[in-house]
Amino acid sequence: MPKNNLPKKPIIIIQIIFVLLYCTKVWAQVDEIRLIRQRIVSQLKSNPIKAEEVSRLMNNIQSDGSFKYINYEDLSRTASFPQRKHTAGLVTLAQAHETEGNPYYLNKVLLNKIILATNFWVENDFVGDNWHNNQITTPGNLVNLMLLIGEKLPAELVNRAQPIISRANMNASGARPSGDRIVIAGILAKNLLFIEDKATFEEIIKIIANEIKFSTGERGMQHDYSFHHRIDRVNNTTSYGYGKYANAFGEWCDYVAGTKYAFDKDKINQLVDYYLDGVYKQLVFGVYEDISVKKRSIANRSTFQAKGTLEIERLLRSTSYRSKELKEIIKLRKGEVTPTLSFAKYFWHSEHFVLQRPNYYTTVRMFSSRNKNMEKPYNGPGITTHHRADGTNYLMLKGDEYHNIWPIYDWQKISGTTILQKPELHDGESIQKAGIMDFVGAVENGQNGAVGFDFTSPHDGTKAKKAWFFFDQTYVCLGTGIKGDKGLPVATTVDQVLIRSPISTLETGKKAVLLPDGNHKFRQLKWLYHGNIGYLFPVESSVHVTNKVETGRWSDITDQKNISNKIVSREVLKIWFDHGVNPQNGSYIYMVFLGISESELKSLYVSGTPYSILSKTKELQAVKNKEEQEVQAVFYQSGNLLLENKLNLKMDSAGIILLQLNHGKVHSISISDPTRKLKEITFTLDGLYKVLNRNISAIKNKQSNTTFFTLKMPEKEYAGKSITFQLK
Repeated sequence: MPKNNLPKKPIIIIQIIFVLLYCTKVWAQVDEIRLIRQRIVSQLKSNPIKAEEVSRLMNNIQSDGSFKYINYEDLSRTASFPQRKHTAGLVTLAQAHETEGNPYYLNKVLLNKIILATNFWVENDFVGDNWHNNQITTPGNLVNLMLLIGEKLPAELVNRAQPIISRANMNASGARPSGDRIVIAGILAKNLLFIEDKATFEEIIKIIANEIKFSTGERGMQHDYSFHHRIDRVNNTTSYGYGKYANAFGEWCDYVAGTKYAFDKDKINQLVDYYLDGVYKQLVFGVYEDISVKKRSIANRSTFQAKGTLEIERLLRSTSYRSKELKEIIKLRKGEVTPTLSFAKYFWHSEHFVLQRPNYYTTVRMFSSRNKNMEKPYNGPGITTHHRADGTNYLMLKGDEYHNIWPIYDWQKISGTTILQKPELHDGESIQKAGIMDFVGAVENGQNGAVGFDFTSPHDGTKAKKAWFFFDQTYVCLGTGIKGDKGLPVATTVDQVLIRSPISTLETGKKAVLLPDGNHKFRQLKWLYHGNIGYLFPVESSVHVTNKVETGRWSDITDQKNISNKIVSREVLKIWFDHGVNPQNGSYIYMVFLGISESELKSLYVSGTPYSILSKTKELQAVKNKEEQEVQAVFYQSGNLLLENKLNLKMDSAGIILLQLNHGKVHSISISDPTRKLKEITFTLDGLYKVLNRNISAIKNKQSNTTFFTLKMPEKEYAGKSITFQLK
């Protein structure tokens, strides 16, 4: 047979195989796209349908498609965009129409109402003064509407909605690196699924996948696992960094799992680290909102409830990394177990210290020359928050101790702070200020820690050297060098908290009594007991206490519109030191005992505490726990500290240090540089020691029986972090 007449079947078969392989690949991609979309729709339909809410929404849709209870006229920033209720209502109605098992499933009347109300929005295209409404809120609701029911809406209406949804794009002003960028990318990705633009969808998924990264010094996740939403370096970990940044990444991680678009395991595991070492350590027991890290949203009424478990369940479907810890948080949030975790952590990029024990959670919030104190009162809320980073020390046993106290709160007596007592606060526009002092920081060894704050108020010029020394079930608070020159008194507040039980006090020369409601001034208060917390005052000093009903309005603490002006009344306990007018060298000392009964507090007062104040000067503040053999010290400059008999520490520079002692010798040290300027810290310690750490030099002098230490301190993104080492 001639060569040219050979059968062509093998070639045809090969071509068919290639075509089949290509088609299989294409169909596999199509199936993955459909799978991702189905997952999103399933999530949208997962919320329970409340028939009464659906009925209310339907009955409120007027003949032109508007909801009669919404004010569509006011688009100003302080109006909070009430128009958002329209698009949110559309999503609720679409969920009901598309979810089986409820009375409105595939209801034709409901579908017509949805079409009417969608048409009203598209025709009017409400654009608010706040970019967030136009680039996130409205596009987010409308794209969810399209994914749920878009294929049943008139094509012309769907097409007219596209330009509005497309305001969520990567060139939008809000798509800057921060919590909002990943949210906008997510809205865009959903819309690309809806319009079936697979190529662009793949590009946007890559953007989302690369958002989990350290961005220290910029917007985003910092190397200490706190989060900065803006360039002001204000802590936004549990707001933008949680509800937006982390949860949006976790959401898409779950949507694309098991497909060609699946995120890299290293990125997912880094998200786990961020949740466990950042977010959850700034929530009370990892469960409840920590009000110390709230910003302007503190002016909004909230509901006290455990955080949800969805974001953790998503993570567990994507990785087994640190799964035991994640599962523990789920159990805590469901109320199946009680807290067991104890830790101390300092977020050095956000000047925020946290300490937790199974029975309490406490924080210190500060600011320095490296960051600003508080976010601006954007859009109206938060006009009273001037001093909330001035050494704020909130203490929570459950998490609801300050819940919704804010309308009746005295914003110049914030727990832990030292504040000039002005006739009224400065205006809301002057809230955000840059810090003045460099010496702001903490040392911690993972369990205990000391905090030092060389405070100068950028608002009023008030000065104070403030320190907190955290041990296991007690912390000691020292203030020295308190100075003011504005012709007004200065006060340091021990606590301002909702009253939850009777209050007992003991004054020198008197018997312990239950404190009647009212205003009280104690010239020699020894202790005060309230709700399993004992406040002990070891130095005779004048202490003011009020325990009475306070009143206020939510509308008093915000410039937002449509806020309730109804009188709110709650019983509040306030404890503070009055340092007088123009103090020049004021001071305070108090100790806080946790999980203690009143009888135990009485016995402790009689027998004496194990805590001794080793120094309380402007140059050095130090406390020793004799039972735990631990010394914590804040050196504002070089100096000497006698730890105990024949055991002296000589610091050659400023620093904060924690030393564990054992039989007259030091066996471990934790140290930090709160100024962030030192490449090395040197100090001399009585005794002969060696250290097995190449970053630490220990030179022994047998003649003087001392050891000279030189420590290389963390630099760049780790400057301010504690280092811990053992001695032999």
